[in-house]
Amino acid sequence: MSPEPSKQPDPATAKIADGWIDAHVHVWTSDKKRYPRIKQFAETTFKPAHFPPEELLKVASPTGVKRIVLIQMIFYGYDNSNMLDTMQAQPGVFAGVAQVDEEGNDPAAKMRRLKKLGVRGVRISQLLRKDDHWLDRPGMQSMWKCGGEERIAICPLINPDDLPAIDGMCEKYPDTPVVIDHTARIGGNGTIDPHQLKQLCKLARHKNTYVKLSAFYFLGGKKPPYTNLAPLVRQSLDAFGSDRLMWGSDAPFQLEAPNSYQASLELIRDKLDFLSNTDKAAILRGTAEKVFFAD
Repeated sequence: MSPEPSKQPDPATAKIADGWIDAHVHVWTSDKKRYPRIKQFAETTFKPAHFPPEELLKVASPTGVKRIVLIQMIFYGYDNSNMLDTMQAQPGVFAGVAQVDEEGNDPAAKMRRLKKLGVRGVRISQLLRKDDHWLDRPGMQSMWKCGGEERIAICPLINPDDLPAIDGMCEKYPDTPVVIDHTARIGGNGTIDPHQLKQLCKLARHKNTYVKLSAFYFLGGKKPPYTNLAPLVRQSLDAFGSDRLMWGSDAPFQLEAPNSYQASLELIRDKLDFLSNTDKAAILRGTAEKVFFAD
C-alpha cells in the first residue's frame, strides 16, 4: 500500500483504462405506477428518490466506465421490468442480475427466459429471511443446477456467517458460477475479521467462484480513501487471483458524501501498489466481462 498514492494513474495504467466495467449498480425510478414496489417497501424512503440510467452514466462515464451490471433493486421484488427495460434501451451497455422466486412455478425455466433477455446472474439472499434452511428448498436447488447448465451466475448477498452454507452449495454444484457480493459484507461492522476472511478465501478452491470488491462505503472505515481495506483486497487476490475478482461501486449508495464514485474506482486503479496493471485490468474489466457479458 502506497503511503502517498499518486493523484494521476501511471501511463501504463492509463493505456489499459479504456472501458472499465462496474459490476454492481442499482437503478430505479420514482414512477411507482409503471414500476410498482412490493408491499414491504411501498412506503420506505430511499435516497435518492430517483436514480435512472441517465444519472448513473453521468457519474460513471467520466471515470472510464463503459459497461455496467445492473442488480435488481430489492423493492421491486421478483418483477425485473425496470431493469430489463433499462437494458433493452441501451443494448450492450448493461447486463443484468435478476431476482427469481425459488418458490414460484419452475424457477429454472424463469432463469432460462431471463437469459434470453440479457440476464447473466440471479441474486439470492437470506438477509430478509428467518429460515436457516433457505438453501435447501427444492426451488433453490433447481436454480443452482440451472446456473451450472446455463452459465447463469448465482450471486449471494450474504453476511459472513452464511459463508459455510454457500461453501456447501459450491461443493454440490461445482459447475455453477457463483459471485459473492461485497466480499460477503466482511468489514460491515468496521473490522476486517481474520476468521471471516479465511472463510471467504476458502471458497477459492471452487474454480467457478468469484468475489466482488464492492460497496466500499459500507466496509471497514466506510470513507475514502478506503486503504484500510488493503488486507481484504490482498488476501482475496492471493486466494482467488485477479481473474476471479471484480470491482463494483454499488451506486447510488456509494455516492453519498464523503463517499464518491470516483473514490471507489480509485482504490483499485491507483492506491494499492500490490496490484499490477494486469490485475487492475482483470478486476476493473476482464472478470466481469467474462461472467456477465460473454455470449
